Amino acid sequence: MHCIFDQCKAMVTQLTGHIKDVTDFDFSSNNQYIASASVDKTVRVWDISKGICMRVIYGVSPQLCIRFHPVNNNFLSVGNSKREIVSNFDNEVTALDHDHIGQLIFCGDSQGCVYTVNMNSHTGAVARAHRHRSGTKSPVTTVQFRTPSLLAHGPVLLTFCRDGSLSFFSASLEVQGYLTLRCSLKLAPRLHSIHASFCPLLSLEKGEFIVAGSEDANVYFYDLTRPKHTCVNKLQGHSYPVIGVAWNHGENMLASSDFGGTVIVWKREDNKSRPNPPSLGTKSDAARTANTIA
Repeated sequence: MHCIFDQCKAMVTQLTGHIKDVTDFDFSSNNQYIASASVDKTVRVWDISKGICMRVIYGVSPQLCIRFHPVNNNFLSVGNSKREIVSNFDNEVTALDHDHIGQLIFCGDSQGCVYTVNMNSHTGAVARAHRHRSGTKSPVTTVQFRTPSLLAHGPVLLTFCRDGSLSFFSASLEVQGYLTLRCSLKLAPRLHSIHASFCPLLSLEKGEFIVAGSEDANVYFYDLTRPKHTCVNKLQGHSYPVIGVAWNHGENMLASSDFGGTVIVWKREDNKSRPNPPSLGTKSDAARTANTIA
């Protein structure tokens, strides 16, 4: 993988409106809109092409995480510091994701618990179905759902906590998203709310790969199919703790952001361009330059 951010000399657009930290955002399924959540207690929906705010939803507490419904863009799921999405939870809702058809919401809270919530895609009504208590009481920073899996051979859920606990669950959609822990990984504790993500589907034939940011300014790749030496790759280029990681929909580019405001976009190497290309299981060269977004 290599850095391509230096090829971009300017921002496409800047969305201005929030007056405090933006905690999360999500693209609609048609890529026309962005929904953002903020500590300023508001949720905003933006038209990307026009660069304008279409709607502001005012809350009574900091909004911490947000997702568009995967099928109906008229629905937004938002978790806040008052321990609620729509129904009440025991602690602050800090991360969430939908299943692939939008009938379930998986969310994590500030005490390390993971919940499964049923959602009516027609009315938007939600009802809590299951709760999984982990051995940690650290805030959940990542909740991510995916259908195929090399380890589970079915739907899976990835969670990551600030204390470095990474968990990999089987998700039984027939039993309202009941979670069964398949494996876990203990990484170094984080001071910041650092995120993790599944790696592209194409990598499944080689392993069950996870990518995560780190306090040491690197991006790390882990293979959960390995009982030992799970770290298989490292990307260097940041100068501050790496907070966020996310793949594009084509899964050929990875974006990473750090505490200093820098975003680097890494492009997967084309295996056809080299006779012996490096895979995710080996270290690949990465450019050390990046632009900073002020």
